[in-house]
Amino acid sequence: MAQTIFYKLGGFSSISKIVMDFYDQVLDSDIVGDFFELTDMNMQIDHQTKFISSLLGGPASYTNEQLRKVHSHLDIKPKHFKEILFLLDRSLEMNGVNAEDRKFIAGEMESRRMFIVKH
Repeated sequence: MAQTIFYKLGGFSSISKIVMDFYDQVLDSDIVGDFFELTDMNMQIDHQTKFISSLLGGPASYTNEQLRKVHSHLDIKPKHFKEILFLLDRSLEMNGVNAEDRKFIAGEMESRRMFIVKH
């Protein structure tokens, strides 16, 4: 049985570190930082760690309908999604994730774009 990227990267603790680095950049971003002004960041990091873990084959899971519901009140445009992808990739790279795994993760995120970006 092939090892998932989730376990390859070290499980929840490693993913949590990546997510914390990611949000350090997100909060400094002029493009997406405002989305998180009133957000409980501890809760956000916990949710995002579980979400990213689920993309990587970890035990957590989020349905597309849950993604749509949680993002429906936000005015997320393609430029916002692009910035998130860029910052996530940079965070993954900073944490030693190889290019092949980063490409896989970007593809997993892309496949959920329609549930996150406002049309």
